[in-house]
Amino acid sequence: MVEISFFAAFLVGLFGGVHCVGMCGGIVGALSFGLPEQARGRFASLLPYLLNYNLGRLLSYTVAGALVGGVGAMATNLTALHQAQSVLQVIAGLFMVVMGLYLGGWWYGMNRLERMGSRVWQLVEPYGRKLLPVQRPSQALVMGVVWGWLPCGMVYSALIWAISAGSALNGALLLLSFGLGTLPNLFAMGVVAGKLTSFLRRPAVMHLAGFFVVLIGLFYISMPLWRVITPE
Repeated sequence: MVEISFFAAFLVGLFGGVHCVGMCGGIVGALSFGLPEQARGRFASLLPYLLNYNLGRLLSYTVAGALVGGVGAMATNLTALHQAQSVLQVIAGLFMVVMGLYLGGWWYGMNRLERMGSRVWQLVEPYGRKLLPVQRPSQALVMGVVWGWLPCGMVYSALIWAISAGSALNGALLLLSFGLGTLPNLFAMGVVAGKLTSFLRRPAVMHLAGFFVVLIGLFYISMPLWRVITPE
């Protein structure tokens, strides 16, 4: 079941790319166009910067997932383990449904989570500003770490999901899987920004992505309920 969670997290990140491009596309574009001219000239020169931006972002996601997963594990140890994990799984599924509705453009309740996270960003953002303009791949890595704490409803939903992961390791792997799913869209964003943005922001694409994320959320809600209906 844990392996299924990692794969589902990857799919959520992949389908959520429509939101990533909308929210982070401007950041990626600005970072890419702010690089030294010789780095922007050829893809081979741009590649180390894009890799380091995204590696730093994934490092932040993984650390956050480990912290949240560890807290969730400690909380379940203080209660009936099986019951607590089932409740957390239902909550995680509900948040995935909310995320899907947000991606599909049907309901924007996720904006409240992002507003709450903006307080954290206010503390982190000044450190990122000191790294601009990015001149070396090593700077891009640190900038990516800062970028990973950008207020994002999708990331917050994945973190709530990580609470039910059962351990710090599983929480870290869950967020890493989610982050890997976001890579194709954000990585390509640094190369073909305009065309990709226009495609992924089409209503049909956003609706399809939201629909699949809602299905994944409903699946996770149904599993604990099914165990109650059909106990072993």
